[in-house]
Amino acid sequence: MDSRVRYIIGFIGFLLLIFGVWFFRSILAYVLISAAISILGQPIVRMLKKIKIRKRELPNGLTAAISLVSIWFVIILFFRIFIPLIVSEANELSTINVNELYSNLEKPLQEVESFVIKTGHFNDSQSFRDYLTNKIMAFMDASYLSDALSSLSSIFGNLFIAFFAISFITFFFLKESTLFSQGVLMVVPDKHTEEAKRVLSTIRFLLTRYLIGIILEVILVMILVTFGLWLVGIQFQHALICGLFSGIMNVIPYVGPWIGAAFGIIIGIATNIDLPFQPDMLKLIGLMVLVFAAIQTIDNIVFQPFIYSSSVNAHPLEIFLVILMAASIAGIGGMVLAIPSYTVLRVIAKEFLSSFKVVKKLTQNI
Repeated sequence: MDSRVRYIIGFIGFLLLIFGVWFFRSILAYVLISAAISILGQPIVRMLKKIKIRKRELPNGLTAAISLVSIWFVIILFFRIFIPLIVSEANELSTINVNELYSNLEKPLQEVESFVIKTGHFNDSQSFRDYLTNKIMAFMDASYLSDALSSLSSIFGNLFIAFFAISFITFFFLKESTLFSQGVLMVVPDKHTEEAKRVLSTIRFLLTRYLIGIILEVILVMILVTFGLWLVGIQFQHALICGLFSGIMNVIPYVGPWIGAAFGIIIGIATNIDLPFQPDMLKLIGLMVLVFAAIQTIDNIVFQPFIYSSSVNAHPLEIFLVILMAASIAGIGGMVLAIPSYTVLRVIAKEFLSSFKVVKKLTQNI
């Protein structure tokens, strides 16, 4: 066959592959999520395999089912504990007297008002106080919150389908640990089978370390934020909500911690509106900023280098640039998926494109 014909056929095949991935993206997402969950569940399967009844191991189906139920139990327990706290926090925020909050902040807000009017960012035909009060009341309005929650019911069917599909796929991934690998190898030419096996083994190893590191980071940040805010005077329930939110936001590299800190400071101010701005409220804000700054420093120096660099064997600057490019392409979702995706691409490139100098340099630590 003529080489040009082969290139044309290959290009058409590549386009069909991209179209198939896009068209079946939901199913692909289910498979990838199931693969990630099965990675976390394999230690449970191995532990159960050590249990012997009458010198016989437990059946693969039973160990997979127990492992899957254990994983979902932990996830459901997590939401069972924290969802009531979140609902209670939302109800409490909806009862805040915005006028009282504004009166405590009136003097510093007057300074802000004069500044934004001078800079031309606000029209003085409308009261800055009325504008700010309306915005805050709209944000904290209970009806607004209830409408937001009720809108979630419209996607309940999709969530149920996702739950069932992910559970079904994960069960078989846990039952047959090589099932995902076998599925990938089915589409790999025979002459590249050994290379593909090495790629899958390396990817599995690196992503396992990465997922465990991410979970550990979320837990540690949550604990540090919760007890840090509690020690500076925030009620434990509010501190716990801030810690939960900050921990989850930390999954988003670089940007997430700042979102969590802004949320925590707003909650701290809103739940302590009875304090006079000077010196009590100002002192509380300063202490909260200090807590988040200290935790961010610990996260940057200790947690993130271990997770984003050591776990996937990549240079911190390299990781930073990859995350920036992913953010420009796919926003927050791209930032979350940037490191796992880049890890997969690096492993594949090392195995099949190592003759290129740039690939050899980027993959030398794998």
